[in-house]
Amino acid sequence: MPRDIEISPSILASDFARLGAECAALGEAGADRLHWDVMDGVFVPNLTIGPDVIAACRPHSELPFEAHLMVVNPDELVSRYVEAGCSTVMVHAEACPHLHRSLAGIRDLGARSGVALNPHTPAAAIQHVLSVLDHVLVMTVNPGFGGQTYISETERKVSEIRAMIDDGGHEIDLEVDGGIGADTIAAASRAGANVFVSGSAVFGHPRGKAAAISEFRNLAQQAR
Repeated sequence: MPRDIEISPSILASDFARLGAECAALGEAGADRLHWDVMDGVFVPNLTIGPDVIAACRPHSELPFEAHLMVVNPDELVSRYVEAGCSTVMVHAEACPHLHRSLAGIRDLGARSGVALNPHTPAAAIQHVLSVLDHVLVMTVNPGFGGQTYISETERKVSEIRAMIDDGGHEIDLEVDGGIGADTIAAASRAGANVFVSGSAVFGHPRGKAAAISEFRNLAQQAR
């Protein structure tokens, strides 16, 4: 049974001076979850959001929060983001020398475990941790900044991971992040993704957030 199509706006593209209001507005606009891009200025060349900020925003939205940890020491930080209210926490395979242990640890904290893969990282990197996975995130840009151009070559990896998930009978969401908008979401959906992170394209849509989310959801569903 195909997983539901979900749109997860990236808070990275929001107005940081009014984060609580932005979270509330995205819920009203029809978002399925909210995506928090956590960057440490080391693993990626940018510095963004800490757990205290997310915790402060938690009362402003009933949507699930997902934390995408683009950090060099994810194992030391995971519990802080779970405590802040994130029901899904994603760590980068490239930053976890003991990935199975890291993912199992997220589950032990009561959250959904997720792994993120940079564009150059092969699908095979997660082949032996599917049993402790709830969520896979394929980066369709190089992580670190919003507003980048979608890398279409990553679609082959999305398809490979979708086959791994389906062939093994796993209940795992497959998400794409980077350059997702009206021109790219259909191709990512055809490749096998069911969750779509979109920042600039949602916040910059000429008809507003609700129109963007509705349009992107329809395009992804029609492409299946």
